[in-house]
Amino acid sequence: MILDLDKFLAEGRPHWHALEGMLDRLEAGAVLELDGARRIHWLYERASADLIRLGTFASEPETCRYLEALVARAYAEIHDTHSRTARIRPFHWVRRTFPRTFRRHIGAFWIALAITVAGMVFGGVATLVDPDSRHVTMPFGHDQMRPSERVRRDEESQRATGRDGPGQTSGHGSFSGFLMAHNTRISILTMSLGMSFGIGTIVMLFYNGIGVGAIAVDYILDGQGRFLAGWILPHGTIEIPAILIAGQAGLILGHAMLGRGSNLPFAARLRRIGPDVVTLILGVALFLVYAGFIESFLSQYHEPIVPYAVKIAFGLAELSALCAYLSLSGRTRGEPGDDPPTSTP
Repeated sequence: MILDLDKFLAEGRPHWHALEGMLDRLEAGAVLELDGARRIHWLYERASADLIRLGTFASEPETCRYLEALVARAYAEIHDTHSRTARIRPFHWVRRTFPRTFRRHIGAFWIALAITVAGMVFGGVATLVDPDSRHVTMPFGHDQMRPSERVRRDEESQRATGRDGPGQTSGHGSFSGFLMAHNTRISILTMSLGMSFGIGTIVMLFYNGIGVGAIAVDYILDGQGRFLAGWILPHGTIEIPAILIAGQAGLILGHAMLGRGSNLPFAARLRRIGPDVVTLILGVALFLVYAGFIESFLSQYHEPIVPYAVKIAFGLAELSALCAYLSLSGRTRGEPGDDPPTSTP
């Protein structure tokens, strides 16, 4: 029989991706019900048969390697060839599970980003049109002092005390712990409000965007854009994406609550997205721990202690590394495409 290769690949890839998505959820700790176990076994048998048929085509070596890896993973899960204790694999989780889960729900991330940007635009325009709105839009007391006054105060303070002033290390250590705890609480709240059918998550993302936009415009109008970039970029390039990912998790949860486009019962929908939501929020926590250290021990040091150009370059390098990690890490060699979304708003 002559095989129509293009038709064969077009028909097979959705099933391969479905199998891969189920394997990822199993590796993340999900438990399959009877129907799920039957489906993964059927998908495994189909992928094995496809691999045999595709092996006759020398023109598709990378797709063959992709199928070989997929079939091997499925065999290991079905026949339990690895021990249960081996499931706790932190490096595998960081390198593969988290970034693949992020990409699987990339639509929810873009929505979270769009909501936050809308809030930033609102906050920035409010500052431009009505400077007195700063008392409503700016958090953490930023409305109490003009940016130029704060910059002058901070730079003079650092000239006087220096990097190794009395109690400096202890003070920054306490501040780091406060930041980690505070930002983690905000992120968990943003994710948890997805239980309000996503409405609470949307409000939190928009509100956070208002503060960021208002402060950014205020500093730029006061001629302190360089200070702002040096202050925000080192930790903000990790902290802000972390909060967006928390919003992504909240939107996934809200979509599951609504059940739009799904015939599954309510409890089954929550079980289906549960492992992915937990994976995302754990990744957020790790990002925020790192951002807390950076904010305390780098972002809070200004000129003349640390040149702004160095801090800006460091922040841009972090952002590049983060984008590469989230977009490329965990991809299988020869992978035709990433997993299709299992639940996106």
